Amino acid sequence: MKHHIIVKFTEGTDFRALEAPVRSIFEETLAIPGVHSVDIRLSNSERPNRYDMMICMDMEKEALPVYDASAPHLRWKAEYGDRIAQKAIFDCDD
Repeated sequence: MKHHIIVKFTEGTDFRALEAPVRSIFEETLAIPGVHSVDIRLSNSERPNRYDMMICMDMEKEALPVYDASAPHLRWKAEYGDRIAQKAIFDCDD
């Protein structure tokens, strides 16, 4: 399945500067059995009604609860949760 996390950071956040540290956290999820890949995309638009970052994960459906309880996911929430103004989560089949 594809697991998408689409994020709008709080106003004034330099989301481009967050790409490398966020990528580092999510690359750790590749150690979780059933997580196959992680891709991070940044918005190329400066429009205020656009989201800033999309984290795309390819994983087995059974890996989702393991990911949810994982140290990288908990660190993502702890370190970046207060910088997120809006977030959408979208799961779909390949």
